[in-house]
Amino acid sequence: MPISRRTLLGLAALAVAGCSGSEDGSFELRLATGLAGGPYRELGDRLAQELRRGGMRVREIPTAASVQNLTMMTDGRADAGFALADTADDAVRVRHQPVAALARMYLNYVHLVVAKDSAITTVRQLAGKAVSIGVEGSGTAVTATRILAAASLGTPPTVARLDLDASIEALRGGRIEAFFWSGGVPTPALAARDDVRLVSLETLVPVLRRRFGPVYEDASVPAGTYGGARTVRTVGTPSYLMCRGSLPADLAYTITETLFSARDRLQAPSAPGGRLDERYAIGTGVVPLHPGAARYYRSVYG
Repeated sequence: MPISRRTLLGLAALAVAGCSGSEDGSFELRLATGLAGGPYRELGDRLAQELRRGGMRVREIPTAASVQNLTMMTDGRADAGFALADTADDAVRVRHQPVAALARMYLNYVHLVVAKDSAITTVRQLAGKAVSIGVEGSGTAVTATRILAAASLGTPPTVARLDLDASIEALRGGRIEAFFWSGGVPTPALAARDDVRLVSLETLVPVLRRRFGPVYEDASVPAGTYGGARTVRTVGTPSYLMCRGSLPADLAYTITETLFSARDRLQAPSAPGGRLDERYAIGTGVVPLHPGAARYYRSVYG
């Protein structure tokens, strides 16, 4: 597929701006993704492939995900990347970081995972227990910390910061009694197991919405997803494709256009927004749409 005029304009603008690039000065988009085995890494790989089809050079940067991605876009080490809506909302509204959204992608489901034979049936039973909340710099850790605070536990849990694979192993080995994970449904690493189950977080959605706004919503994990016989109600929060605020408008337009023209090949998680719908994509709350992305959506709707 030949490189588009918009891509050429975007690359030229970035070359003039002196952003990222190789030694010969050609532009290379730096895409911050996430952890191995997580949806951001996989989705980032596919998006990078589609952008390369159009002639763009792309370097994928593995990260701890949301918080780290936003920090890297803020300080100029990344041009675009993924982030959970609550983390992005905080970055814009509280920390005033110069970032913008290209699209609301899909709904993440917060998983509170315990062993299948665990006595834990409510989040309040995590009081005094060893719990992994996700790695430092991840959106999972931000959301999990807020959930634990909203639950008003009498005794704080002993917190570990482990990635998904390490959390599964720690749970199996009895080193933790529960862990949090935020991702699409089903998450393959969990769906492949028959020794875990989810704990409902339904009662905490209204509490989180009162404190932090509509970045949190009701979500349901269907019965049978992880072997359970019942639907599990939990906390949902969208994922956004973000970029640095100074990204040239033509490049932002091209990335957004590519996102939707390639949506069938991207295979976003099976979740609301996972098919990538323009009406869903523009709902980014207080996080502003980048002008280039907004121009793409106007071209779709007229």
